[in-house]
Amino acid sequence: MWVARMTVTKTLDTLGRLESEAIHIFREVAGEFDRPVILFSGGKDSTLLLHLAIKAFYPAPVPFPLLHVDTGHNFDEVIEFRDRVVAQHGLRLEVAKVQDWIDDGRLEERPDGTRNPLQTVPLLDSITAHKFDAVFGGGRRDEERARAKERIFSLRTAFGQWDPKRQRPELWNLYNGRHRAGEHVRVFPLSNWTELDVWNYIEREGIELPDIYYSHEREVFLRDGMWLAEGPWGTAREGETLLRKTVRYRTVGDGSCTGAVESDAADIHAVIAEVAASRLTERGATRADDRLSEAAMEDRKREGYF
Repeated sequence: MWVARMTVTKTLDTLGRLESEAIHIFREVAGEFDRPVILFSGGKDSTLLLHLAIKAFYPAPVPFPLLHVDTGHNFDEVIEFRDRVVAQHGLRLEVAKVQDWIDDGRLEERPDGTRNPLQTVPLLDSITAHKFDAVFGGGRRDEERARAKERIFSLRTAFGQWDPKRQRPELWNLYNGRHRAGEHVRVFPLSNWTELDVWNYIEREGIELPDIYYSHEREVFLRDGMWLAEGPWGTAREGETLLRKTVRYRTVGDGSCTGAVESDAADIHAVIAEVAASRLTERGATRADDRLSEAAMEDRKREGYF
């Protein structure tokens, strides 16, 4: 007598599918590459990336080190958070300080004072020095047009350069990590996430972030349509007035080119509602370095930028 068996298939929701894909990517890289590294700045995307890596290998520790290219113009709250997370999870963090490259003459300060574009050389030098062959980044396709061209496995030349014509097809979740000596692969497990997905997942998982992602009072000045804070990178110029505003940051990076947005979103529920209503990506709304030209990000990526 045959007995029919009922098979129950659990259907993943959107966040479950994105999480599953990212964990699969981490494990694929762990099995295929010799010396991976995770780029970690303490921002929301790299914090999410680290959270997924911890999940991917639990209960074992994360088998890769972290790397932060520190411009020296970061927000204090973010650096404090970065160091606390590293200590909490017993991780190894390599810090490449842009200031060291300036001090020994490998880089020169830019006339506009921003150091964001100066991160490329320390990044590539660190990859070469540590012989990293896979570099995890928190880039997402919804952020910017050049990033929308990226594959999840993005091949870089021996000079760290990105050539869109050399990117390989990625069918059926099959990733090709083949590379020649000296080349490496940038890996983007969050490629298919949106900003709203990121915040919904942060809420679901209870992931802690630096306080500046939520509304707070800060002295800012208006420049080129963005609210910038003063810091070691500079202050208001002639004709610009420091005002105390209630703001938050949608993305964090070099303080000289990362703007705040006026916001009363003091908790994650309010942030999610605000992001859902926005028609501008976080980079488009708050990153001055992406406004240098129509192809600013693509030009930097070709040179080896994140």
